[in-house]
Amino acid sequence: MIDVGALLEKVEAAAPIDAVGAVAAELGRMVDATAVTLLIADFSGRAVVRLTSTDFVEGARTHGPERAETLPLPGTLYERVLRTQQADVEPVDDGARMVVPVTDRGDAIGLLELDLPRFPSDDEVTDISSAAHALAYVIIAARRHTDVFEWGQRSAPFELAAEIQRRLLPTSYTCEAGQFTLAGWLEPAASVGGDTFDYSLDRDTLLISITDAVGHQVPAALVATLLVGALRNARRRGLSLAEQAKYANESLLENAEAGQFVTGQLLQVDLRAGTAAIINAGHTWPLRLRDGRVEEIELVVEPPFGVIPGRSFQVQTFPLEPGDRLIFLTDGMLERNAAALDVAAALADSSELHPREVVHELGSAVLRATGGDLKDDATMVCLDWYGGPRRDRVTEFGADTDRASAPV
Repeated sequence: MIDVGALLEKVEAAAPIDAVGAVAAELGRMVDATAVTLLIADFSGRAVVRLTSTDFVEGARTHGPERAETLPLPGTLYERVLRTQQADVEPVDDGARMVVPVTDRGDAIGLLELDLPRFPSDDEVTDISSAAHALAYVIIAARRHTDVFEWGQRSAPFELAAEIQRRLLPTSYTCEAGQFTLAGWLEPAASVGGDTFDYSLDRDTLLISITDAVGHQVPAALVATLLVGALRNARRRGLSLAEQAKYANESLLENAEAGQFVTGQLLQVDLRAGTAAIINAGHTWPLRLRDGRVEEIELVVEPPFGVIPGRSFQVQTFPLEPGDRLIFLTDGMLERNAAALDVAAALADSSELHPREVVHELGSAVLRATGGDLKDDATMVCLDWYGGPRRDRVTEFGADTDRASAPV
């Protein structure tokens, strides 16, 4: 039996930079592993990275004492475990090699690989998988204090525009939350555009945004920064959806140069009522997969943010039914050099995939269609809506009970 308390003690006793390694080593000691390796998912989505500060690895990237070895995913066991989020155990000589996903709410953070002196029992597989899940939280906490994980996940250095853009994206690209699962992905153009996506979840509401700033490189990234900052500020001030859009519009007009604008969509889902509303500021229509059929959701198209002073935006009812799969995307998915990509057909073929895999597949598909020569950022958000009333877990005076929330 793995002692989670002992693992947490190792976290507290270690410096942030050493916490992940300390936990991995202690976990290995508990199960008598002869080797334990953590592999972090690369930002490209097509590789994992082995980080080490002690072992020499030929061809590895270096950053002071740190080394990062990039391992391509396609066709590997690592890819299968990362994509399916299912542990794999294979016999090796008299023992076994085990690869387990390190994940948080569907966000594939990486993999844990262990060499064991024996073939593990079902209980040991369960315990190790649970410990790997706990390790995800250790990584999330540790990387707040160091750039090592961020550096390791970059197979190629970021330009300044990409660095700015990266800061505008949510810290987790995937969220599983009972009534829904969502995942976002951004394939950057060679000349970085101003695409972003964002989401926020509170007790009663899910808010999603997808935006595309005019232009490329640092100017586009700065305009996107203004827009995303305004939306987050408005959201955190408790403004309504219409007020958020108006505030973002005025913020651009007051602070951006003339002619700079951002297209975008703001979606708000009422988790208690199971209904949704949307604002469409000059943006590409979303797609919906329902009962095996893909169709565009036709929305009123209003001017982009930053064009008309004093503009009030129309809040449109957004059709939402349990079982819907929705794709929000930027026009980089539809550019002329991406014409070979049939997004609707790709979405229709995705019904068995997790949203995390849907956006990865679409990202890979647009790269294939353009020969890797993206002229504009290609960004997408996939939302699977399962519906049903939101359930609250209520803890009061030591009682832990579930209750279903009535629609309001």
